[in-house]
Amino acid sequence: MQSADVSDLQRYTDSVTRLGREAGAAFVSVAPALIMHRAREVLIARKAQGLSDTMEFTYRNPERSTDPQRSVDGAKAVIVAALGYGSDTPVSPSGPHGSVAQYAREDYYEKLSSALRVMRDKLRADGFRALDFVDDNSMVDREIAWLGGLGWFGKNANLLIRGAGSMVVLGSVVTTAPLKVWREVEPDGCGSCRVCIDACPTAAIVGDGVIDARRCLSWLLQKPGVFPIEYRAALGERLYGCDDCQETCPENVRLLPTRRMATARESWTPILEVLNEDDESLDRRVKRWYVPGRDVKVVRRNALIVLGNVGDASSDEVRGTITRYLRHDDELLRAHAVWAARRLGLSELLSGEDKSELVMSELRRDHL
Repeated sequence: MQSADVSDLQRYTDSVTRLGREAGAAFVSVAPALIMHRAREVLIARKAQGLSDTMEFTYRNPERSTDPQRSVDGAKAVIVAALGYGSDTPVSPSGPHGSVAQYAREDYYEKLSSALRVMRDKLRADGFRALDFVDDNSMVDREIAWLGGLGWFGKNANLLIRGAGSMVVLGSVVTTAPLKVWREVEPDGCGSCRVCIDACPTAAIVGDGVIDARRCLSWLLQKPGVFPIEYRAALGERLYGCDDCQETCPENVRLLPTRRMATARESWTPILEVLNEDDESLDRRVKRWYVPGRDVKVVRRNALIVLGNVGDASSDEVRGTITRYLRHDDELLRAHAVWAARRLGLSELLSGEDKSELVMSELRRDHL
């Protein structure tokens, strides 16, 4: 296919990016399709230091996720786009409920994907190769958005965009089209502010823009296996995600009045329902969440911790649910049910014996 005439690069670039904005992307710019050397070095170094824990995502293959050429051979530009989200959180309904991070309350990625596809299809129709990426391990989206001048890196490692803050989802279109690249990066807007660092409930922000995933509640809620004992009480009512470093950021606080009020259904999930429904129903309930291997056992584990933190020990339903999980076939869930029972002062529910060493180690703990 013959490629379109793009002799006026600025005009052609404007025509393509305008389509993205008209389709719903709030912010659109263009970055060079070059190797992201800074991001590559950071990914490799932090993985070597153990800061990424067992997290994979863009850490899995830094050589790929920092090189647009690996996605589209001959790429000349990357269109970067952002869509804002965020809303005030209503008070928790009665009964034990778990909070849901703001980015997971709706499918914001799908809304952004629609805008990316419009630009991708335009480029293809004009004879260029183009692939769109959103929430994809193939691209370090914050770095390419920074290179495209969309925003700056905050101390919590999130990209902040003037007029939108850090509550944005990011996506890109890698293309062989010779688009006009935005050459200026956004200057730092945080200055000496360290509100996000001080707000982190587990001190996971260990340096400016450096997160220790081993302490980050958002990651630990997704990570399979035993939830670290030292962070269970700090988890509080969080069932999926943690917004503390964003919700306290002055940039986001300033924008809060412009955002809509979320519904309780979007913001809170009833813990007892999570623990009492079957796997298929639970998977449908959390379909927008990243659940490793779609194994909802991870969600049940989180729910048991939340129940231990916010449940009413005098409630027959709470006591009955914990008792049932103390007899569960899965040792991981039994172990976390032990913690929840002890946390609520319901040690009388514990038998003191179990065939699983994992459960026995929980029973032998002398601290919560």
